[in-house]
Order: sequence, then structure tokens, then C-alpha cells
Amino acid sequence: MVTATFLLGILIQIFAFISLPFLCGGVLQKIRAYAQGRRGAPVLQILYDTVRMIKKSPIDGPFSGFFSESSAIFAFAFGLVLWSLVSFEWASLLLIPFLIGMIRFATVAYAVENGTSFGGMGAARETLLFIFGEPILILVLVVLESNVVFHENFAHISFAILFFLGATLIVLSELAKPPFDDPRTHLELTMVHEAMLLEASGRTRGFFELAHQFKTASLFLLLTKLGLEHVEVFLGVSSVPIWKELASFGGAILLSALIGYWEANSTRRKWIWIPELLGLNFIFMLILGILLKLGK
Repeated sequence: MVTATFLLGILIQIFAFISLPFLCGGVLQKIRAYAQGRRGAPVLQILYDTVRMIKKSPIDGPFSGFFSESSAIFAFAFGLVLWSLVSFEWASLLLIPFLIGMIRFATVAYAVENGTSFGGMGAARETLLFIFGEPILILVLVVLESNVVFHENFAHISFAILFFLGATLIVLSELAKPPFDDPRTHLELTMVHEAMLLEASGRTRGFFELAHQFKTASLFLLLTKLGLEHVEVFLGVSSVPIWKELASFGGAILLSALIGYWEANSTRRKWIWIPELLGLNFIFMLILGILLKLGK
């Protein structure tokens, strides 16, 4: 019975590994469309578009070189490693910032080598988010790697809510969602991720899109596991492999829906305001982490 339960948990984990990168992005777009009064594309539209783009040959610009030809493959490879790390936890999760940084490096290198003004602007904004956001992500991962448990009392539940709000803010920063960016406008002057890939086409755009979906699913699943493994209410669920995998899968989908609704009903802020927000979030998470350690 134990063997059958373990194998079923592995099958659910493999299914989630294959499907979540497309389901998270698809559910996010679908909920965003419903919240705006639109029908929206099918949930698996990202999968259809990615397959279609990968079948096409890219059209490189006059300034293309090594990074234009290889950056998409590098981003895809590091995105796949990142997604496998979060899904199967085969190494320390403190590798996550490094892998995200390598995906960002590949994307920025592609944008800068093509030499377009919009690509350079998007690369500068992406680098700014990286500089201010990665220290906060490392703080979150330090808590994830520790034995901190939020118990069932008012103080710990309050700390848990504050901690997850701060962690969600850094996820919004990593994915360039409001208030850091507003992809609904489709204007170059308001975009981060899209501005760097205006010159990408064919399989190059497809591999970049896959890397972005891997990163999206990884961050959503990471937040879900953070809650399951460090909140006392959910410790009973996370101790059973089948329920843990089902809860992780459902939590990532639910988080995608919540982010989609947030994206549809919020706006971006001025860029001069972004460093202040992330800086205050870093100080807040640092103080909160110290208080959690002292109260352990």
C-alpha cells in the first residue's frame, strides 16, 4: 500500500512537471480576461502558440551575433533546470536566484546585442528589478531552508500573512506584474519582459516564452510549497506524498488565478517609485525574519 501511494505521488509530480508551466500562464490569462469582461483565449493557448513558434525559423536583425543565436537556448535550458529544481527539490533551493539570474542574463544579452532602444530600455528595467529583488528572494529561501514553522496562534498567523504578502510582492517583481509593469497595455514604453523580445521571432521567441513560463510556474509552486511546509495547519497534508503533490498542484493553479485577478484590477506605478517599494520590502522582510528567528 505504501509503495502504491508513493508511486501515485510520483505520477502526480510528473504530471504537474509537464503541465503546470502551461496551465499557470493559461489560467492567469483566462482569469485576467474574465475579470475584464472578456472571454479570453483557451487555457492551453500558450502551449499552442509555443509549438507554432518553435516550428518557424527566426529572422535575425542586422546586428545579430552569438547572443542572438544562443541566448534563447540558454534561457530555455536554465529555465528547465529551475523548474526541475523547484518540482523535485534535487538540490538546495538557494540555487534558485542563480538560475533566475542566468535566465535574466540571457534575455538581457539578447536585447542589448540587437541594439534597439526599446530592448535597451527593457534590459535596464529588468536589471533594476533584479538588483532590488534578488536579496528579498534570498531571504525568502533562507526561511524555506530553515525549520521555521508558523503555529496556530494569532501572533504566528499574523507573521505568516505578512511574510507571504512580502514574498508575493517579490514574485510580482520577478514576473514584472503590477505594480512593477502592466502587460495589458501592450505599449513598448510600459513593458519590461516584452520590450526585450520585440526583435525575437520563430523558435527564438518560442524558447524565450518557454523559459518565462518555467520561471512563472517555479515561483508559483515555490510559494505554495512555502505555505505547505512551514504553516502548522498544512503540515498534516504535506506529510502524505499524494496529498502534498495534489495540494502543491492546486495551490499553484489557485495562485495563478489570484495573480490574474490582481493583474486585471491594478495598475503600475512610476519607475522612480519602484526602488523605494522594493527597498522597504527588503527591510520589512529582514526585520520580520529576525523576529521569527528570535521567537522560534
